[in-house]
Amino acid sequence: MRKLILAIGGSLVIAAPVATADVVGVGANVSYWDSDLSGKAGKNNDVVDVENDLDLESDTNANLSAYLEHPVPVLPNVRLNYTRIEQSGSGEVSTQFDLVSGDVDSDLDLSQFDVTLYYEVLDNWANLDLGVTARNLDGELIVREQATNGQVSKTEVDGVIPMGYLAARFDLPFTGVSVGGEANLISFDGDSVYDYNAYGQYELSLLQLRAGYRQISIDYEDSDDRLDIELGGPFVSAGLTF
Repeated sequence: MRKLILAIGGSLVIAAPVATADVVGVGANVSYWDSDLSGKAGKNNDVVDVENDLDLESDTNANLSAYLEHPVPVLPNVRLNYTRIEQSGSGEVSTQFDLVSGDVDSDLDLSQFDVTLYYEVLDNWANLDLGVTARNLDGELIVREQATNGQVSKTEVDGVIPMGYLAARFDLPFTGVSVGGEANLISFDGDSVYDYNAYGQYELSLLQLRAGYRQISIDYEDSDDRLDIELGGPFVSAGLTF
């Protein structure tokens, strides 16, 4: 099982923070993401199209996040994020994929857990955060022949991936309205992961509401197993900030 290891310091330099929170701040939110899936999965030298051959459709896309910001300049702030994607479908594999062919049922289970350390570079009506993320990526694609006692193929990827982190937000003063975006990304030695979103936000007292668009692109190889997929679509979220 191959783990992707990268010295982020060679590609991302974080200067000493020039802005810090005045007080301790915490927040958390939950979001619903309506995503479409496209791309391919590979097993040894066999490849299957997850959209056209397997006809995978979204069942559950859940996202939870929480953060802690503090006024200590030297120490980074902390953000945690968990994304769970479950998709299933019934399709037809016209050519041999690993052990299976013909009519098949498929399930894709993909989870991501992020730990992000970041600094607030700007903290006024324009907000800018820079940092690094350690992402635990765990994915499994199971393809089963519909025939009685049919063959089963399992494609798995698992790794801890270091990524650069950037978040920007622009506030419209005295309205509670803002627009922004976030991105985690890495590209190294043929593997790449991109995860970004853009959103509009409205805050009312402690309540924070967001709506926007999120895109994830994963091109990751683990031994003889490979996922080269994209997920994208609108999301809505609700959270509390203190």
